This record gives sequence, C-alpha cells and structure tokens, in this order.
Amino acid sequence: MPALTVDLDLVRKYAKPGPRYTSYPTAPQFTETFDRARLARELVEHNASARPLSLYLHIPFCETLCWFCGCTQITTHDHGKSAPYLDRLIREIELAAAPLNPARQVVQLHFGGGTPNFLSPDEIRRLGSVLRSRFNFAPDAEIGVEFDPRRLTLDHVAAFRELGANRASLGIQDFDPHVQEAVHRIQPEPLVRQAVAWLRETGFESLNLDLIYGLPYQTPESFADTLERALTLAPDRFAIFNYAHVPWMRPGQKVIPEAALPSPEHKLAILKATVETLTARDWAYIGMDHFARATDELAVAQAAGTLQRNFQGYSTRGGTDILAFGMSAISQTETHYRQNLKVLPHYYAAVDRSEPPVAKAFFLSADDRIRRDVIMRLMCDLKLDYARLSASLGIDFATYFAPALASLAEAQADGLVELSPTHLRVTDAGRLLVRNLAMPFDAYLSKGPARYSKTV
Repeated sequence: MPALTVDLDLVRKYAKPGPRYTSYPTAPQFTETFDRARLARELVEHNASARPLSLYLHIPFCETLCWFCGCTQITTHDHGKSAPYLDRLIREIELAAAPLNPARQVVQLHFGGGTPNFLSPDEIRRLGSVLRSRFNFAPDAEIGVEFDPRRLTLDHVAAFRELGANRASLGIQDFDPHVQEAVHRIQPEPLVRQAVAWLRETGFESLNLDLIYGLPYQTPESFADTLERALTLAPDRFAIFNYAHVPWMRPGQKVIPEAALPSPEHKLAILKATVETLTARDWAYIGMDHFARATDELAVAQAAGTLQRNFQGYSTRGGTDILAFGMSAISQTETHYRQNLKVLPHYYAAVDRSEPPVAKAFFLSADDRIRRDVIMRLMCDLKLDYARLSASLGIDFATYFAPALASLAEAQADGLVELSPTHLRVTDAGRLLVRNLAMPFDAYLSKGPARYSKTV
C-alpha cells in the first residue's frame, strides 16, 4: 500500500461527532423497555443454530483509574473482589452454554475490561478450565487478551497461554513520563519491554499496542518519539485512539488539566504524522484507529473483502454470534443486541436468580439488517459493489440508498469518495474519514439526541 498523505484542511472540515460503528444500530438505540418474551424466544432459536461463536468476557476491575478512561470499570485494590465476580461469571457462562447446540464452534474469544490480569493466575486457570469444558473450540480459535503491563507477571501470561490465548494487546498510551503522570498511568518503558518479552517467550503469536493521542502535555515531537519507541517492540498491530475529553460523561476526566491538552492544531499534526509515518513504512491503514503490518491477517482479509467489525474492533472472524459475559458486556446475533447490567450488585442478583443479566436490548428490523451489512462493508472493505449488495440483500441498492448516495456529493467533490452507477470507493484521502462516509447510511442519526466523539 502506498504511503498516505493527510490533508488537514479536509480533516478540519469533516471533524464532527459521529458513531464508531462497532454495531449498527449503535448502542444509544438499545433500550431497557424491550420485549423479554421475544428475547427468550429468539435465544431458543439461536441456541439451536449451527452458527459459530465469538465469546467476550468482561473483567471490570482496575487497581487505579486512568483519568482518560472511558471503559466500564471498577477501581479497587482489593483483589478479594475478583472471587465473587468470577463465581457469577462462571455461573452466567454455564447458564448460557447449557442449551447451546453442541456443534457450535467457538472461533474467537476475547478478554477485556477493566484489567483481565486483575484475576490471579489460579483464577485464570479456573476460568479457562470452565470455558474449555463448556464450549467446543475450533482448533485455530483466535483468543485475545488485553493486558495491563503494570499488573502483569509471567505467571499471568503463562496462565492465559495455557487456556489457548494467542493474541495480546498492551495498553501503552504514551511513553512520556510527564504525560503518564498527567493521566495517572505511570508505566515505565522497561516494564512494557518485560511484558513483551514474556509474551514472546510463552508463544503469543500476535501483539497489538494501544496508543492515545490528544493527552495532556503531548506535542507532535513527543508523540513521534513514543511511536518510534513502540515500533522497536515489533508489534503486529496498532490501535491509535483519539482522546475524547468529555468530563461531563466521564467524571475521572475532570482531574485532567484542560489547559495542558494539545491544541486542535497540534492534535491534527500528531494524527497526520502518525498516519504518514506508519504507511510510509508499509503498515496498512485498516481504517478508523487501526493499523496492521501489510502481512497481518487483518490487512490480508481487508484486501480479500472478508474483514469484519464488531464491539472488539476489526476481526477476521465473520458470520458469528457474539456471546458476551460479565457486567456491561454486549452480545450480538443476526436479529438482536443485548447488553448486560452495568451495576455490579444488580448483575450479581440476576445471575444468582439464574436469569440472563440483561439490562438493554434492541431487535433489528429488516431495514436495520440491510443498513448494518452496508455500513459493515463500507467500514471494512472501503468500497461498495452495488450489484453484489443488491443480490445479497434482495434490494436494488442504487434505488434503496439513493438519498444516502446523493448526500455524498460534497464528499465526492472533496475527493473522499468515488461514486459511479455501479460502485462506491473510498479514496486514500477518505480512509481517515470513513465514519463520516458511513453516516449517510445511518437511519437513526436524525431521530434523537446521542452524543458521540468526533470522527477524527
């Protein structure tokens, strides 16, 4: 892939709030007033299917709060809290697994949080034993873990490796000590290098590194230094996120000194330099915040048109139902989404009653499913083939989406997208703004208030 050049004038023009499209419809559409009888019927139907499974387990605990964090987490130094949580997590798994068609294979498993390595190594082994006994794992299942290097030991790494984990993600955010102090995440570089060494020693096959730009005291020069240091760790993927400062939504962010945040111009300069640096070194810009080595399976899948996107980001495992466990976790089927309770005592109480701990749900209409497929293909393939989509969706694509296509005229004039009677193709200039290009296909943006981060 050729190196990309970022046009900051276009970025400024199109930087506005918009969904990230890890789902469609997006999470603000989920509702507490859903038909629980209908959900029960659909679960019976889906349990009988042979569709493969993707599992997600949410471990909410963190010893300290990173002030930039937007995750659903619980801050505590009391590691005794993990035992009652693990008991409920295992009970929820058992309740969900019992009625499943035994032919269903798990092709993907992801541990997120919070901090998955808040669990002790023995707790990780116990959880792994339960998962292996309750589910039928594919031999080549992708099993990923989000690690906090500050709380990691070799025994943690070994325990996850024993249950089959083969992909790791490390949160770095920034190597600059001044930045780390400002966001309450002190993480010396040698500690990260030790974590990477353990992952490689134990046989993890893939390493992703998380960075965040837009944090206090960052400059284009300091972030470039962080990126160069991160590259020496030889990761396979990067997730480089735009920090959204929303203290009215995330109270922890109120501690961050707003005067120390980079100016919009500096933030854009960081973004431009990052994209151009990585693509000049043969990294594929997958889209949104994600980069992968040109030989990585994400880049290969994107070129082949088989890339997928879900709540965990980009994935090569398509055609799955997502079964998600733990407080706040979101499950997905072809016909609905459901989200677990976000308050720990409420989650515990539901599981103790042997009830699905569901707080919100959303049932997809026929139109929702059509738009979900279109937005997925646009976000993943960066193109839309009208004839192919017409055949797969049972519609005349150009007619069905005539208003959306017409609304992209300005983006076409600005060189972000190419439109023809037969296809839509996102240009190199439009890759950075693919969220904007997906928004015209979203039927909900004009139907009610929802607050989103800026698209870049």
